[in-house]
Amino acid sequence: MISLAGRDILHDWGKFVFTGIGLGLLIGVTLTMAGVYRGMVDDAQAMLDNSGADLWVVQKDTLGPYAEPSSIPDDVDRSIRTMRGVERAANVTYLTMQIDHAGSDVRVMVVGIDTASPGEPGQPPHLVAGRQIVRSHYEAVADVKTGFDLGDVVQVRRNRYTIVGLTSRMVSSGGDPMLFIPLKDAQQAQFQKDSDAIVSQRARTAQNPALNPPGNPGVIEAVTASQANNPYVNAVLVQVEPGYSPDQAAEAIRRWQRLTVYTRAEMELILVEKLIATSARQIGMFLVILAIVSAAIVAFIIYTLTMGKIREIAVLKLIGTRNRTISFMILQQALGLGLIGFVVGKIAATVWAPIFPKYVLLLSSDSVRGLVAVMVICAVASLLAIRAALRIDPAEAIGG
Repeated sequence: MISLAGRDILHDWGKFVFTGIGLGLLIGVTLTMAGVYRGMVDDAQAMLDNSGADLWVVQKDTLGPYAEPSSIPDDVDRSIRTMRGVERAANVTYLTMQIDHAGSDVRVMVVGIDTASPGEPGQPPHLVAGRQIVRSHYEAVADVKTGFDLGDVVQVRRNRYTIVGLTSRMVSSGGDPMLFIPLKDAQQAQFQKDSDAIVSQRARTAQNPALNPPGNPGVIEAVTASQANNPYVNAVLVQVEPGYSPDQAAEAIRRWQRLTVYTRAEMELILVEKLIATSARQIGMFLVILAIVSAAIVAFIIYTLTMGKIREIAVLKLIGTRNRTISFMILQQALGLGLIGFVVGKIAATVWAPIFPKYVLLLSSDSVRGLVAVMVICAVASLLAIRAALRIDPAEAIGG
């Protein structure tokens, strides 16, 4: 029985192999779409892991700092550090923008971090080259996905920064690579206005009698100075002392600081079920449609291959071959076609996944599910083909 299926395949092996390759490319696309979704979730989890935070303190009644804008005073971290159970607390800002580099735009998430001491939450936890930021201005650490190299100079708003370190897998929930700069520079960049806007604002301030009382120039100078500074950050990242419950620390901060606090589990829920939920549903719908189309194509291919051998099947019937033997031959060919298609699809997905601009995570569990699904579809399609093959009238088929 095995040799019968094998000989039939060898008789027209080119058609069989190229059909398997075409089917494999379709399976590869399906596996890749599953990997795109897995990559989105992994990007969100990697961002939380790499932040080094146990708690996220954000503006009250917001889903910040990733899903919604959040703005809190930059001196809140001082009082948070004094609270029981808090080991470290550091301010952080996030700003997504386009940066010109080597004649092309690079979309990055600019992260303002506290560089006062190493190991503060928000700092990149590991480097693949270079060093951490040690100066309070004009130094930056970039993710390797940006394409920046050590020593490159990039411009963020009006300031230029030298890349002193490179890190990896430091991305936003949308997959944009991160660029770390000192906190004060990031605060300035986030709310920086152009020269014309600054001049217009100063003129409006000077025309306001309450802000520019006659004979008291110190008032207008103080107001202008306060308008030039940005005393706000997007969040405070908190590390909890070992052995202390993050939920207890979060509850204390909510009570005494009157701010919203999220634990790791809550923040992950926000990212996965709110921030990337729409994209995930869209990919999920596309996967369902692609799976249905793939199943239909597999069934059509197997049925067509079987019906293309009407004369051969008729001859087998005439020489006394049992229906069970013919059925098993068709099933073997269908499963062999599915196996070739899956192997080709898995290899194709593995090869082209790194080329995608966003992270594609191919899990072994998804591959196993895909293999089982392909085998089941091939088996069901072979049953339909077997049913049609067993109805063939040998005399009519050979005579035709």
